Amino acid sequence: MRNRFDRQLVQLNNELIEMGGMIEKAISDTVKALVNQDIELASNVIEYDEEIDHQEREIEQLCLKLLLQQQPVAKDLRLISAALKMITDMERIGDHATDISEITIELSKESYIKKLDHIQQMAKETMVMLVQSVEAFVNKDMDKARTVIVHDDVVDDLFNKVKAELIAMIHEDVNAGEQASDLLMAAKYFERIGDHATNISEWVIFSITGQHPDDK
Repeated sequence: MRNRFDRQLVQLNNELIEMGGMIEKAISDTVKALVNQDIELASNVIEYDEEIDHQEREIEQLCLKLLLQQQPVAKDLRLISAALKMITDMERIGDHATDISEITIELSKESYIKKLDHIQQMAKETMVMLVQSVEAFVNKDMDKARTVIVHDDVVDDLFNKVKAELIAMIHEDVNAGEQASDLLMAAKYFERIGDHATNISEWVIFSITGQHPDDK
């Protein structure tokens, strides 16, 4: 029975890695569509969210199967409950990719009022955080999880730069206000993606130690 349980735990890791790859693709395609004003790619991201949601349900069913069909010890229970929390955050990242893609379509008929360098950098940093948070779970690497949590400050700093730039542009030209608001919202969604990657890493720490960082 334990051997079967361990095999299913390996399957859980593999499914989480697959979902992490799907989310990484969603973020990558989202920022590419935004920067290039690519309506087709943005529409694909929105449709792709269905696949992400399906993967979340698959992992959820596997976790429930592990809980109901086996007799997990405390360490296993922590790992499975952490996985359930992690996929919720991953699913929310997929939702934010959709939100940004909808903004991309909305802005597709007008030229941008500024280059999106900092927003691109935000997307890049959140992808790094996401990949590392999933790796931390699979490898039970608490140091990597903590690195991700600290790295969220980088994303927050970039968001503050974007916000300051856009507010300054609105002060210079009130006609830029509507687009600036949309771009600020897109940046805010990337900032939230960083928050979700941080949440994932906090659940990794819980799965290893039995204590969530917020409980200290």
